Amino acid sequence: MHSVLPRYKAIKQHLLEAVREGRYGPGQQIPTEMALAEQFTVSRMTANKAIQELVSDGVLVRHQGLGTFVAEVQAESPLLEIRNIADEIRARHHIYSSERHRLEAVSVDSSVAARMGLNPGEIAFHSLIVHRENGVPIQLEDRYVNAEVVPDYLQQDFSALTPSQYLSERFPLSEVEHIVEAVAPSAEVQQLLGVKAEEPCLQVNRRTWSDQGLISCARLIHPGNRYRLSSRSRR
Repeated sequence: MHSVLPRYKAIKQHLLEAVREGRYGPGQQIPTEMALAEQFTVSRMTANKAIQELVSDGVLVRHQGLGTFVAEVQAESPLLEIRNIADEIRARHHIYSSERHRLEAVSVDSSVAARMGLNPGEIAFHSLIVHRENGVPIQLEDRYVNAEVVPDYLQQDFSALTPSQYLSERFPLSEVEHIVEAVAPSAEVQQLLGVKAEEPCLQVNRRTWSDQGLISCARLIHPGNRYRLSSRSRR
């Protein structure tokens, strides 16, 4: 016998899916408790319970006298550490999701070859993934991986884990290089991150090594108004 989902959980799931799919974007107002109660044929108290849980989870925010809105995403990552972005998002009690746009073997051009220590025309593995927080794109991960060192990279299910998690578990890091710069988004970045041409983006160029040599190089591109990097050191 299948258990019936409590009505407040059905409302909560409905709202979460709407946020994930972009039907309600950051800062956008959701239907009132009364409207949700009528839509799902429940009491206003039941609708209120669903909304309260989403407010506690940081998905929604209430403004007295105005209504309930989708929370704005302002993600933050440590500059000097490598952390799995899925874990970062879940640690904020937010919802992580991703979209894989490319997972392929490619012949590298001179620019990628120089960063990877390869010769132009050699084969590397390439992945292009958008990471989302509460349905909002916060990072475009454009990664090239050393095919000789990581021969099974293309066989991984990156809907179940992130490339960073997979690589760090397989190849403990011995060295990391970070270069941070502000960039204007290309047409592809505009489309994948949902930003305008005039909106600056924050780009982290990261190369990682293990005992086997250089493992990967990645461009991690973030909308400038949705992301920030932090650093703390003790002397």
